[in-house]
Amino acid sequence: MVAHWRGMLGLILLLPAAGSAIGQEPQHDAKGHDAKALAHKVDQLLAERWTRAGIEPVPQADDAEFLRRIYLDLAGRIPSVAEAREFLADTRADRREKLVDKLLASPRYAMHFTNVWRAILIPEANNNFIVRTQQGGFETWLRQRVARNAGYDEMARDLLTAPIGAQGFGALALAGTGQASPLAFYSAKEFKPENLAAGTARVFLGVSVECAQCHNHPFAEWKREQFWGFAAFFAGIQSQRVMDFLLPGKEMPDKRELAIPGMDKVVQAVFLDGTEPAWKPKTATRATLAEWVTSPDNAYFCRTAVNRTWAYFFGTGLVEALDEMAATAGAARNVELLDLLAQEFAAHRFDMHFLIRTITSTRAYQLTSGATADKARDEPSLFARMPLRGLTGEQLFDSVAMATGLRDIGAGRNDLLSAATGGNRSPRAEFLSRFATQTEQTTKAQSSILQALSLMNGKLIAGATSLEQSEMLAAVVDAPFLTTPQRIETLYLATLSRKPATKELERARRFIDDAVKNAPATLDEEARRQVYGHAMADVFWALLNSAEFSINH
Repeated sequence: MVAHWRGMLGLILLLPAAGSAIGQEPQHDAKGHDAKALAHKVDQLLAERWTRAGIEPVPQADDAEFLRRIYLDLAGRIPSVAEAREFLADTRADRREKLVDKLLASPRYAMHFTNVWRAILIPEANNNFIVRTQQGGFETWLRQRVARNAGYDEMARDLLTAPIGAQGFGALALAGTGQASPLAFYSAKEFKPENLAAGTARVFLGVSVECAQCHNHPFAEWKREQFWGFAAFFAGIQSQRVMDFLLPGKEMPDKRELAIPGMDKVVQAVFLDGTEPAWKPKTATRATLAEWVTSPDNAYFCRTAVNRTWAYFFGTGLVEALDEMAATAGAARNVELLDLLAQEFAAHRFDMHFLIRTITSTRAYQLTSGATADKARDEPSLFARMPLRGLTGEQLFDSVAMATGLRDIGAGRNDLLSAATGGNRSPRAEFLSRFATQTEQTTKAQSSILQALSLMNGKLIAGATSLEQSEMLAAVVDAPFLTTPQRIETLYLATLSRKPATKELERARRFIDDAVKNAPATLDEEARRQVYGHAMADVFWALLNSAEFSINH
């Protein structure tokens, strides 16, 4: 029975998928054509920059490089062997566009971009136990909006106007069960107007105003009174402390003034650009703020959304730093391109799918990451070469799981409560605790010694590359219709999403052949299979621990 299962699994690994393994292929709509036209304009603007800089961009990435890149970016994991074979065998001229559409329509996209936005909106979850207990409810709330491609403005508006209420422990309990709730955003900011104002400005307006909380910003226009005037939009939110828990209190939705700490002065709510709100009857203060923040005429909002999305796909924004756009010297290098994308994003009703289709259709996104002799191409702001980007913990774990066939990994939603009561956390949670994202700048992500050791010697990889424990590896080794080169090819497709180069194939084949040849002649057939299998496992282990596996390129 086991042999039969391994044979069937091997067949699944090798054959192309009969249908889409990640979702049915959607029809390309009018917005897709608009995205392609806009991508062409982006290409023209970048080509003009390349000409002025006197450089030629690197060549286009081949299909295998693009395949792995787009899966990591949109699905948060590498493709399966079947998905890789299917795409690499596709000869249609628009195969890349169709793959993007397929991934955007998949549950994996919704799951992955929920992780992306959660990390941006509540970075405090990395070191705040209370926020982490509410993370499941926040992710459910986010996933509902990402899955139906809600407008980016709608998501921001829903978050900024979310009811708080004096729900006490009931609110925390509800969010902790995984039921949809944005409460974690407010809990992460301790329900304080100044923290909520700073978080809102950072995420949705691309400006860092924290320095102005205590004094006038030394390098930008923000003044202390401006900061507290903006914070006054959240003045009605109150909190209550019960033992060590900070809980939501009653809210005065119409409150719009705030006393500046340490000063004998009360300021009225005012937008960050200095304009006075046009207050409407029976409209809550936060609703007035949300209307201004998400307005298509708010250049901060449109530009920041585009800049964050571009930075996600390239590791570098059109304007750097992402949270200090207004204060960054030399920000005008790509301002024409940023404004073009921002205007079109707003014109298409803040459709994230449209923006993603545009960016992934550009020539810049589809360039190779391969090194070149012309170092001028490596200037990040030129986007003449795709930079290498570190994987998030979620991407790395899910890619390991896909490559190795790991099952029963656990979603990790109740891991914190389980650990607190003496239970065991899931393999996923254990892994993520070591591979927590340290920076939004993925081009500067670095692996720690602990992370490297976890991949080399940890239980996860050890089990996945063990002939005795890994069903996937055993299926490949035991598949009767595969030759050694075909088995090696399958392992390359499973890990690196490409077929091995001739030299790589020969080196791996020679390593395996030598292992069998040097084994004692007295070994029986089963013992020789073990030697062969362990040599194949060593190749698998080396691929999983290669730099090529742990980066997006």
